[in-house]
Amino acid sequence: MKVRTLCVAASLLFACHAYAQSSVTISGMMDAGVSYVSNEAGGHAFKFDDGIAVPNLLNFSGKEDLGGGTHAIFELTDQYEMGTGSFMPGGGLFTRSAFVGLDDERFGKLTFGNQYDFMFESLFLDDGGIYAQGIYDFPNGPFAKLALPENPTGAFNWDRMAGVAVNNSVKYQSANFGGFSGGVMYGFGGVAGSFGSNSGTSAGLNYANGGFGANAAFTQVKTAVSGVQDSVRNWGFGAHYRMGSVTATAIYTAVRNELNGAAVWEAELGGLWQIAPEWSLSGAYMYMKGNDVVDNNHAHQLTAMLGYALSKRTSVYAATIYQRTNEGAAAQINDVMVASSSPSQFIARIGMQTRF
Repeated sequence: MKVRTLCVAASLLFACHAYAQSSVTISGMMDAGVSYVSNEAGGHAFKFDDGIAVPNLLNFSGKEDLGGGTHAIFELTDQYEMGTGSFMPGGGLFTRSAFVGLDDERFGKLTFGNQYDFMFESLFLDDGGIYAQGIYDFPNGPFAKLALPENPTGAFNWDRMAGVAVNNSVKYQSANFGGFSGGVMYGFGGVAGSFGSNSGTSAGLNYANGGFGANAAFTQVKTAVSGVQDSVRNWGFGAHYRMGSVTATAIYTAVRNELNGAAVWEAELGGLWQIAPEWSLSGAYMYMKGNDVVDNNHAHQLTAMLGYALSKRTSVYAATIYQRTNEGAAAQINDVMVASSSPSQFIARIGMQTRF
């Protein structure tokens, strides 16, 4: 929905003015359904789960034409749980993104605020390496000893591909030059007397030509844990190729926690087949492997999803995901907060999603 003049409420905005060549867009997406989990701490569960195939997002974005191909832009994005109505992550408003900046056709985009890093921007948004099952399909597994700071399982979404914002950041994204584009960002830690403490850095490089695309990204975030500075590094690269109704993808990502030396990598092959305008079938195979700090654990993961579009905005789907680890390890699919009591875990889900 585009509005030339948007007056939200007198309590939120003190004044509301009309500007030529300006627009504000309110958009979002919602997903809800029922999931069956084969093993959570030894028992199976049926549960309402939401924000799985796509996250539940409410987005306010806008731009103002400054002339000469330059626009002033802003974005505010909130993620929420449909089942309870609560904000997430962390319960704050606009914790997904909150930034303002300039976008120029020749020189690129410069923004300031709370923003996604390039593990998400380049490897997920630009490359699209994961097609099946949404948040369940992102890496987790038997790697709790990764012990990532402020992480609900120690390894939840350990490669940041589901989108993790860098606070207090400055981000530059270039324009497209012959199919190549890239970007860099820096998040200020704000610690007096220590410029680098609690800071974050990220960079991405992208190439696209016809149906082929390739992407690479790196992120390093420093976090103080019990007075000790912890640096977590992520990196990865991926490629995709579109051939008519079929898209094939390949991706590799890795993480290393410098505080304890724990490291994990994963490689994934995936694909999407647009069977008909209303029908789509997607699937992926992922292999994850950790080093000796995480007991050399490894895991195989298979996902598949069949979707049917009721309209351009709304669809229903059925999906399955299965993870199998080595003996002695406990499987844990991403977004399932309780690990299996065995080396295997399975989820079957039916759901509905819509965009507005």
